[in-house]
Amino acid sequence: MRILVAEDLYLLRDGMVRLIEAYGHEVVATAATGPETLDALLKWRPDVSVVDVRMPPDQSDEGLRAALAARAEVPGLPVLILSQHVEQLYARELLADGAGGIGYFLKESVFDGDQFVDALERVAGGGTAMDPAVIAKLLGGGAATRRLGGLTEREHAVLALMAEGLSNQAIGQRLFLSDSAISKYTTSMFGKLGLTDDEAGNRRVLAVLTYLNNP
Repeated sequence: MRILVAEDLYLLRDGMVRLIEAYGHEVVATAATGPETLDALLKWRPDVSVVDVRMPPDQSDEGLRAALAARAEVPGLPVLILSQHVEQLYARELLADGAGGIGYFLKESVFDGDQFVDALERVAGGGTAMDPAVIAKLLGGGAATRRLGGLTEREHAVLALMAEGLSNQAIGQRLFLSDSAISKYTTSMFGKLGLTDDEAGNRRVLAVLTYLNNP
């Protein structure tokens, strides 16, 4: 894969570059500020990018806004947000465009190289890779809680794993359930949420997240 790394901290940026290259992938560019990130995304159009949220010049949400701007120009441009923070407004906007190729992980939740590279590969393939901590933040409170209230405990578990980007087979393995049982829970869950089920797993996940986060 051709990968762009946008991170303002030198040691972290260099560490990610070395890790990515150790797994046989190519880092085509790096960026250390929000404007550099946007320019690099549009210039290189990488297979996937790792983008921090808070970057210079203001250390607010420049990286995330650069990702949004780039995806507005290039719909579906794959981006994995890697941050210490969950910026709810822009994260929801990123998920709501429905184009796929999106991930959002907290830095503290990345425990090994395999997990990190697996998330990159999933996003590069047009899928989703969502940190459970991010999902909990986005789905928490108010209208989302009321919508989720009708789900059973098992349906909650299936929804959380689905939103992480796992396939039905992977969810079944995680929960020790058969594929047919997962399909049954999925169908029931979508019925309760008023969503139309389809075979496009990525769009299904995005539809769930968009619905729950836009009252």
